[in-house]
Amino acid sequence: MTGIHGSCGRIVFLLLACIPVFTLQANDLVPSRLLGLELARDIATAAVEACRKDGYQVAVVVTDRSGDPVVIMRDVFVSKYMVQIAHNKTNAVVMSNSASGELRSNMARIRDELNELDGVLLMEGGLPIRVSGSLLGAVGVSGAPGGDKDEACARQGIAAVQERLDFAD
Repeated sequence: MTGIHGSCGRIVFLLLACIPVFTLQANDLVPSRLLGLELARDIATAAVEACRKDGYQVAVVVTDRSGDPVVIMRDVFVSKYMVQIAHNKTNAVVMSNSASGELRSNMARIRDELNELDGVLLMEGGLPIRVSGSLLGAVGVSGAPGGDKDEACARQGIAAVQERLDFAD
């Protein structure tokens, strides 16, 4: 029986030797940057503090570029629904690679249809987080009396870490 096993081993070896070796193509692996917890936390904290300074209690959600939450922060008297709205604003950003309010304006003719997408909400208050022009993630704010105020707090959250984003290389 050892003769059969020895023959089979040689056949398997020869078959494996005949399989072509594939080399990696330039686009097989894509380098990427991921949003770190500390950066996301600092954006969320700065956004909450900006709204508090103006007298608003808000929820802030910072997501990665796939729309998965990295940090969820809400002030004491903010309901869970504001968290959901803030997250849905970030999903609009991730979907469009632009501010949620900008998407709302640009797609006004199909706004109702887009708002039917599960987890996407076209309201002001969601902004992209970019590094070297590429989408790194999104920040969404909800709870201030108006989307423009939500967006102002989100903008201040990003501004608080802008130098870190600018020098990320």
